[in-house]
Amino acid sequence: MTVAPEMLDPTRYESLGELLWDALLTFKTETALIEVDRKKETRRLTYLETKREVARVARWLADQGVGADDRVAMLLSNQSRWLICAAAAFHRGAVLVPLDYKLGADEQAALLAHAKPKVLVSEVGMLRRLEKKSLAVPTVLDVDAGWGALPEGDVEAPPRVARTRDDVATIVYSSGTGGVAKGCMLSHDAYLEQLRALMSRFPMHPGHRVFSILPTNHAIDFMVGFVGPFSAGATVIHQRTLRPEFLQPTMQAYGVTHMALVPLILAGFETSIKDSLLERPRWARRLVSVLGGLNELLTTKTPNPAVSRALLSPIHEAFGGELEVLFCGGAFVDRARADLFYRLGLPVVIGYGLTEACTVATVNDLSPFRGDSVGRPLDGVEIRIHAPGVDGVGEVWIRGRTLMRGYLDEPELTAEVITEDGWLKTGDLGWLDASHHLHLVGRSKNMIVTAGGKNVYPEDVEGAFEELEVEELAVFASGFLWPSSLTDEQLVAIVRPRRGNGTQAPSRDAVLAQLRAKNRRLPDHKRVGAVLFWDETFPRTASMKVKRAVLADALRGAPGKELVTL
Repeated sequence: MTVAPEMLDPTRYESLGELLWDALLTFKTETALIEVDRKKETRRLTYLETKREVARVARWLADQGVGADDRVAMLLSNQSRWLICAAAAFHRGAVLVPLDYKLGADEQAALLAHAKPKVLVSEVGMLRRLEKKSLAVPTVLDVDAGWGALPEGDVEAPPRVARTRDDVATIVYSSGTGGVAKGCMLSHDAYLEQLRALMSRFPMHPGHRVFSILPTNHAIDFMVGFVGPFSAGATVIHQRTLRPEFLQPTMQAYGVTHMALVPLILAGFETSIKDSLLERPRWARRLVSVLGGLNELLTTKTPNPAVSRALLSPIHEAFGGELEVLFCGGAFVDRARADLFYRLGLPVVIGYGLTEACTVATVNDLSPFRGDSVGRPLDGVEIRIHAPGVDGVGEVWIRGRTLMRGYLDEPELTAEVITEDGWLKTGDLGWLDASHHLHLVGRSKNMIVTAGGKNVYPEDVEGAFEELEVEELAVFASGFLWPSSLTDEQLVAIVRPRRGNGTQAPSRDAVLAQLRAKNRRLPDHKRVGAVLFWDETFPRTASMKVKRAVLADALRGAPGKELVTL
């Protein structure tokens, strides 16, 4: 498989630093970066102007003695300087350590102590929170107060420090849903292979506009919102304020073509579409339904943006009128929601991956679209189902060049998840169909076996309550939450109700009535037996997965638990 002719060919490069610097030279007249704060544009840089900024940071890093294999930690919110500083670090041959800016200061300090970076790149608000943590980081670059201290003018970049494909490019910390931090060492080869495989299926080119709303430390946005666009001369748009009411106006203002998001944001877009339709007369809603069906018929084999926009122009205009693809991952994607978006001509690319496998291992290539799976393995990636049961479900194992080299300073932990012959044990449960599409059904540690011998996966049950009028919902086995209930195990729904913000939030009795109605439609072995109302926000990872172990610990420690029987 080959990439589009407009793109740089990843197979020609030995490292991310080499590829990114070549991109800055090749696409110099194209717009590289746009930054927006609410509805006001605050920064716009061409690739040539971006190169000058990268050179300034690279010169500063060189002055600090940063070179091959030195670690540069990135603790920044979404902004153009994240990409500039990362490119500069790669230019100097450094190992990038992207950190989640949404973590607490204690967690961030612990990760910094483990990673031992030579330089920390951050911003004033986060540095203030870390002041009392006795950080052992020799040098700090504050991109707010310290940017002006960088070398001024058209600075000549220091020599690029050559790296090989076998060298480590990043150390990415993956807390997963269990809250245990692990530093995944990912090579330049892993990223370049991932780039080649992804861009051969979803090519970009100059003129494409990518809206980066996920944290760039997140694997999906690092590839889709940074390395991928830069290798194609596309434009990356950052918005400092990510409140939902500002997303669509930015998409409209800039004609966004690509976007990576998580299911939680996709659900918000669906709500926006439905709310808009409810404001229209019944005949107009019926017409949209008919046109959606026609669009689905005309795009059965592959998406056709021109046809979809012609048939469903008002819906497409609400998202900027140029949207080509939404990359969605990080958690389970509801099939009905994915089908709805494709029916409306807004293709959702569903992928599956984990930090240990760089970005994604499988992806739906939209030829044809299938919302029932997480797609086929990327070129160069092998997927196998280990120890499948009679239903074909077993643990998903992955092998290929995109896998991590191991966990930083944790050889025993690495040996637990990577076999001697190179298979990564994901801990996810799934099955492969005849066309080699992967179907996920849950996490092995969340699976329960009912008294009738049926396997139940909580994530599968949660999908049945998608449209419930609550803020958040998670399903657990009572025996996982409270081991004393193992002899009488049942599924328990943890529900965070909505608060009234100008609108009438449904009462708990109303929520229970909705739950009971939906619960009755489930097979007996998947029915929820009880509900626990919980007023605190669910802990989530950067990709918006519920941290099940952390939430379970909080629930176990809460006094006066009152289960409501369904």
